[in-house]
Amino acid sequence: MTSQLEEIGARLGALRDIFDITVETMAQTMKISVDDYSAYERGQRDFSFSFLQNAALIFGVDVVDIISGESPKLTKCALVRKGEGYDIERRKAYDYKHLAFTFSNKKAEPFLVTVEPKEGETPTLHSHEGQEFDYMLSGRMEFHFDNIVYELNEGDSVYFDSGVPHAMKAVGNQAVQFLAVVIK
Repeated sequence: MTSQLEEIGARLGALRDIFDITVETMAQTMKISVDDYSAYERGQRDFSFSFLQNAALIFGVDVVDIISGESPKLTKCALVRKGEGYDIERRKAYDYKHLAFTFSNKKAEPFLVTVEPKEGETPTLHSHEGQEFDYMLSGRMEFHFDNIVYELNEGDSVYFDSGVPHAMKAVGNQAVQFLAVVIK
């Protein structure tokens, strides 16, 4: 358990209180058990992007608001220089950089995602509302979409209904980097 997970969990609890939503209602809406939802709020469980995206939609806030606890100065144009996206630390194998964290009223959430290879690990499938577009920048990746597995290479892309359970896994011994655009 990290302090970032505890902080995100506390923000989820605060937002739930502000909107006068019970733990049971949140768990039911998120389609998870009350125990699992409570573990997220206590910071005892790592967050998938899907979980955070779904919570942000319920509360009507930006994903970055839940992750950072700060509403960045919002603009109508967001310029992010190379390597300067907003870092979202979740799991050791995944690195997310939000590429439009200062843009107000986004219709899409663009991320630069780096996935480190993990031998023998079966990826956990997640889902969230909307659609997603992923464009491979480097490496090889397995894209798990429900019960289908596609292999993606540099230059390949996939556009899909993100309500269908999905996951990504680096193949080989080098990290994978791709652009992910989640459309609300």
